[in-house]
Amino acid sequence: MKNENIPAGVKSKSLKEAREEINDILNKLESKEADLASSMDDYKRLIQLNNHIDLLFKRRVKEISLNKKEKKNDKK
Repeated sequence: MKNENIPAGVKSKSLKEAREEINDILNKLESKEADLASSMDDYKRLIQLNNHIDLLFKRRVKEISLNKKEKKNDKK
């Protein structure tokens, strides 16, 4: 899922906020009172949150890689 396909309400979340919402959704899905219709919506939201977290990690890895390269070039 590309960044454009992630709703603004998800994009604005920090890693911690996204993780907390994921935990809430998982607890809801694991409950015995969960119905199919709301479970489908929750699952879709879970996928969006997961994709958002994936993008956050990819950005952070890129930043770290760039910082390492800059530090390596500064030592030369």
